[in-house]
Amino acid sequence: MFKVKDNIREVLNEIKGAHEKSNFQHLSTPKLVAVSKKQNDEKVIEALDAGQKCFGENRVQEAQQRWPLKTQQYKNLEIRLIGPLQTNKVKQALNLFDVIETIDRDKLANEIANKFNENVKTKSFYIQINTGSEIQKSGIEPLHSDNFIKYCKEDLRLPVVGLMCIPPLNEEPAMHFALLKKIAERNNLKELSMGMSGDYKEAIKFGATSVRVGSAIFGSRE
Repeated sequence: MFKVKDNIREVLNEIKGAHEKSNFQHLSTPKLVAVSKKQNDEKVIEALDAGQKCFGENRVQEAQQRWPLKTQQYKNLEIRLIGPLQTNKVKQALNLFDVIETIDRDKLANEIANKFNENVKTKSFYIQINTGSEIQKSGIEPLHSDNFIKYCKEDLRLPVVGLMCIPPLNEEPAMHFALLKKIAERNNLKELSMGMSGDYKEAIKFGATSVRVGSAIFGSRE
């Protein structure tokens, strides 16, 4: 066994503790998104058997192989896309994921709007903000975020509920979490997907509503 169950219990306790010490303890406890990308199936099944309901995947293809059967076997699962989405995979993604966290450009937003209807599985979207303005990273530049959020919500009529970010590796994450929170408040968005295995407790201090944790649950990837 991989001790996945023990790790989940530990992470949930850490989330609860960080939340209770934060300024947001009057809100719901942040949701744990178990990042199952590139993990072997035995570990994922152990997480499912431990009662974990929400999982994050990076790639449409990998999620297609992993989840359709499991979502029939295990009730009330929520599968999120937390990695980049290519426009040619939009139709598949909308029928596979409950939440897509990575709208990061006009072309993708338009393609999603063209394919979106009440019959698709995806019910809500997050916009990815490139808080560190990193050339190699996906996401909307903070300066353009307000206009893009408005465009997605009002012009394209997409159910955008929140924002996500991945802070630069070599910078203090706190300022990036604070920036994301500020942009969300300005645009009346309630959900904040921020914080990973190394910094999720810090993210909770800044109002994260969900944290994406992989290695602290599953260990290193195969």
